[in-house]
Amino acid sequence: MSIDANHGGGSNAGLNPLRRLQIFLDTIKFEHSIFALPFAVAAAFMVAGGWPNWVQFGWVIVAMVTLRTFAMAANRLVDAAIDRRNPRTADRALATGIIGKPEVIGYMAVSAVVFVVAAWQLDPLALLLSPIPIVVAFTYPYLKRFTWLAHFGIGAVYVIVPPAVSIAMTGTMPAEFVLLGVAALFWVSGFDVLYAIADIEFDRANGLHSIPARFGISRSLVIAKALHLVTLVFLVLSVLAGGSGFLAAFGIVVVGALFAYEHSLVKVDDLSKLNMAFFTMNGIIAVVFAIFVVLDELLIG
Repeated sequence: MSIDANHGGGSNAGLNPLRRLQIFLDTIKFEHSIFALPFAVAAAFMVAGGWPNWVQFGWVIVAMVTLRTFAMAANRLVDAAIDRRNPRTADRALATGIIGKPEVIGYMAVSAVVFVVAAWQLDPLALLLSPIPIVVAFTYPYLKRFTWLAHFGIGAVYVIVPPAVSIAMTGTMPAEFVLLGVAALFWVSGFDVLYAIADIEFDRANGLHSIPARFGISRSLVIAKALHLVTLVFLVLSVLAGGSGFLAAFGIVVVGALFAYEHSLVKVDDLSKLNMAFFTMNGIIAVVFAIFVVLDELLIG
């Protein structure tokens, strides 16, 4: 049941602060932090070559969750008017007025402050560079108004993750973390192309730009597959550069198989499993990859 159905007509009267927070977290799909966290976890174990320092690790997780919260809140804020016109998103809380823009801005401000505090607890270079991911996270939602390459805007948020974890924990940025970040960029951009297929007609009618709107469903599916093939290449390069063991390598093989299954779910003439391909499979892929990397670092690294 949608939030709007629970609170009909967009009225927010009588909602206590805890319920308002719950609605906000549902609005930004807080549970989808699982897409980003595995890359941070994998990077942390790679940095440590085994169990990381738990205080550092805790602050890394706080930084990741708050940055992702800020980014998704910014996305909802920037796109509120668009979401209101799109039948697929018209029942989102911000679009219906269940929560207002000032409230979302307040949550964004809190998230940004906690993110900076987390960076402050880590390497000094992390604090110095902390404005960069905040700026990237706030600006990428605007790209769909200008270019069909907008999918790489959200990828740009994720490319930061592994290098940022390395910087946060050591003040350095070895090649394997840059390569892992590039893999994350292509991975996220690929599944964002799949996600955008759901809005192809709306985007075309409203002058919004995306790969599906520009190239159509059939070519978009090919492009998404190509992006995920490139992801696998950079995962391999990251493993080789970092000297990881066979478990990490096997994990990449498993990820490749999961990518193949994900793409088998979406067909030009059958988009009924699009949500499963986007939400379920990408969460599984991210977690599986992190598990194999962590096991490799603990048992072999």
